[in-house]
Amino acid sequence: MAAPVVLDTGPLVAFLDRHDPLHGWACACIRELSEPMLTCEAVVSECLHLTEHCDPAGKTVFELLRSGGLLLAFDLNDHQEAIARLLAKYQDLPMSLADASLVRMSELHDRSRVFTSDSDFKLYRRHGRQSIPLIYPAH
Repeated sequence: MAAPVVLDTGPLVAFLDRHDPLHGWACACIRELSEPMLTCEAVVSECLHLTEHCDPAGKTVFELLRSGGLLLAFDLNDHQEAIARLLAKYQDLPMSLADASLVRMSELHDRSRVFTSDSDFKLYRRHGRQSIPLIYPAH
């Protein structure tokens, strides 16, 4: 079984918006994945806001969720303390709720890689000290 992929907002937006500079990269990466991508509601919320011009009413995002290609795999209620600690630790960046949720998801799915275009993930650490394996564009 392949390592889980935890999906951030940037690649999802790039996949949906063919005018995004990272559209080709995001599409190529998604084609190579054999497992469903895991994400959280904070990422879905950010994505729906950022893609309202190209994916009205989140039609494609909800189709990905219905088809099982994208799985909501995080419940903030279960991880409030861990999220609060991450947000406090990285308040100088600052860290978003979506980013904190994805870092926490990478801790829960130890073999996972975070699929992101956000350079802050090069700075974030899981379990306090471990770098997070990334699927990240070569700029």
